[in-house]
Amino acid sequence: MDSKALEELAKRITRLESLEAVKQLKASYCDICDDDHNPQRITKIFTEDGTWESRGFGHAQGHAQIRELFEGFQQSIRFSQHMVMNPLIEIDGDRAHARWYFFGLFTFTEGNQAKWLSARYHEDYRRVDGVWLIEHLKVKGPGISADYEKGWSPRGDS
Repeated sequence: MDSKALEELAKRITRLESLEAVKQLKASYCDICDDDHNPQRITKIFTEDGTWESRGFGHAQGHAQIRELFEGFQQSIRFSQHMVMNPLIEIDGDRAHARWYFFGLFTFTEGNQAKWLSARYHEDYRRVDGVWLIEHLKVKGPGISADYEKGWSPRGDS
């Protein structure tokens, strides 16, 4: 194999490793959320200046604010099951962008409300000292927020 072919192979392997690292990072994010929105773990996967934002759930920038936001989630969410799928991931050197579909089951503390939630994650990532981290996580609609028992669609009698 000549040097040009080896260089091209190395680029392809680096891209595949980056794609897998971003997927594992997102899986870690979901695991942290489902671990009682663990405020100690969440900051380890965000850049120091990272941003978490969602209309209706909050906005936080930097580790201290993200930790505080997740402490609030611990108080307001008794149970969650985060499921992400259909990633579209673009790698550009030490930066990446992805969109994910999200579907989740939640039980909120207030009123013991069981809900179905769905949305899209739009995320930017940055590789820092060889490790991929979340730089900006934004939860976007349209999605659903429906009571567990009622569902998200009216049911007609057949």
